[in-house]
Amino acid sequence: MLLEADLAAWLKLSFTPGISGEAMRRLLGAYGDPQSVLAAARGELARYVSGSVASALKGSDFSKELATVEGWLKDPANRVLTLADPGYPPQLLQIPDPPPLLYVKGRADLLARPAIAVVGSRNATTQGAVNAEAFARTLSDAGLTIVSGLALGIDAAAHRGGLAGSASSIAVLGTGADIVYPARNRPLAHELAARGALVSEFPLGSSALPANFPRRNRLISGLALGCLVVEAATDSGSLITARLAAEQGREVFAIPGSIHSPLAKGSHALIKQGAKLVESARDILEELRLPAPRSPDAPAPEVDARARRLLDALGHDPCDLDTLAARCSLAASELAALLTQLELDGHVAALPGGLFQRVFR
Repeated sequence: MLLEADLAAWLKLSFTPGISGEAMRRLLGAYGDPQSVLAAARGELARYVSGSVASALKGSDFSKELATVEGWLKDPANRVLTLADPGYPPQLLQIPDPPPLLYVKGRADLLARPAIAVVGSRNATTQGAVNAEAFARTLSDAGLTIVSGLALGIDAAAHRGGLAGSASSIAVLGTGADIVYPARNRPLAHELAARGALVSEFPLGSSALPANFPRRNRLISGLALGCLVVEAATDSGSLITARLAAEQGREVFAIPGSIHSPLAKGSHALIKQGAKLVESARDILEELRLPAPRSPDAPAPEVDARARRLLDALGHDPCDLDTLAARCSLAASELAALLTQLELDGHVAALPGGLFQRVFR
């Protein structure tokens, strides 16, 4: 296939070394379209961009980069959307710095649908991952596409929940759309490409540079009606996404956690700053004035009397073996066997430092 002249011009403009999204929009505002920008004289272009960028615009053909995109677009699942494309996400047109181009793999139609961002810690607790997946599943069934960043931990759990629901999920990447990062999420990325979407503003082949991820975060929040933070430490990148969401006029939600958990500190800080505390997906749907999906109540987990006594003794916060043994008056061997079985059944999670925590579903 051959690239259309208009798309090739958009791509050449975006490939220009040193050009920013702001500079591209400035040039487009002055000349109307990329082909007119590329046809302009260097001296004219230098009125809107630096001399080095103006020279690069006139001195490069980017044939190698264009051939790479041409090959990528042979897959019918792949698309490049420009600011002038009717399929460009309308939500992104509302943010201060919409990307001039988006590379999309999968269902591009999802980009125009109502969505909610779900983000949180890469080093999530078992309970945090369970919460993220459960909230995302319910919100997806309520018609909200789940947007996240394909990171380990909360992001991955949110994508799984979104894919399990009816509205699917979108992963916004900090790499090119042809690269999966982190590699451990490759199976999840393939599932998203098949049933959801992978989206990036970065050229194909772009690696996972640290500076890419804060830029990626503004698109996660920008595509959504609101942003839910499930777990976050005080230095978490999720707080950047939440801040960007607030600046973009989106709702910010946070799930509270234990006062003893460092992964709850960031969420608690957001709540102190005005984020809406949520205890169920229904809280989010009510705030967004959306109906809750109708689903049967999940049955209570079936455990025997000894296991029930142990779970009650464990409570809501992490606990060590000695304290737990004292609370439930069980011998060490009996306690260890019960904990092992409860962990295998998904009712208890083992934490670093010899701690155990009950998992609520």
